[in-house]
Amino acid sequence: MATVVRYGASVADENELRLCGDVAGKRIVELGIGAPSNAVALAAAGARALAVDPSSDRIALLRKQAEQAEVTVQCHQSEIADLGFVSSASIDLVVASHTLQDVDDLSRLLRQIHRVLKPEAAFVMAGPHPIADMLGTVDGQQVVQHVYGSGSTPSISDVFMAMQRTNFGIDVMHELMPLNSRTAMSPAVLVIRARKLGV
Repeated sequence: MATVVRYGASVADENELRLCGDVAGKRIVELGIGAPSNAVALAAAGARALAVDPSSDRIALLRKQAEQAEVTVQCHQSEIADLGFVSSASIDLVVASHTLQDVDDLSRLLRQIHRVLKPEAAFVMAGPHPIADMLGTVDGQQVVQHVYGSGSTPSISDVFMAMQRTNFGIDVMHELMPLNSRTAMSPAVLVIRARKLGV
């Protein structure tokens, strides 16, 4: 069970990156339920956590993790871009870790996140690094198998432009190398923190 917000397997976590800050008493949304759930870790740190996921199985697993951790996480079953049930400017932080790869319209999702966040509040997202998405393994060697930006992971410039167009300002970006591989050819995970601009 997670006791800290994680940004992927075998990469630096919140203890090192400190992107979420002090979450005690804050309303926080996890978009998509990771394994383990970051919402449980946030609730254990004192946050009023809410998790959104389309899968009833993942929600059931989160509820079990929350019960074991003796914390409360509000769960909502819906597509992660459907945040109509959340009041405008009511959320202190939104976190999404490796759950946005299947989002068809990133800009639509970002507009929803912008609407629910309080002014200057942060959105922290982590996912496969677009360069790592290019690579595959052949005979134990990493080789390029896809054109940059052509896979399920958008390019860094695509993410940057989507953020800019939806009135977010990126203030932190990390390209995380895997901690368990000295021979990795590229960062494994891209982590971005962006803050809501305007109202």
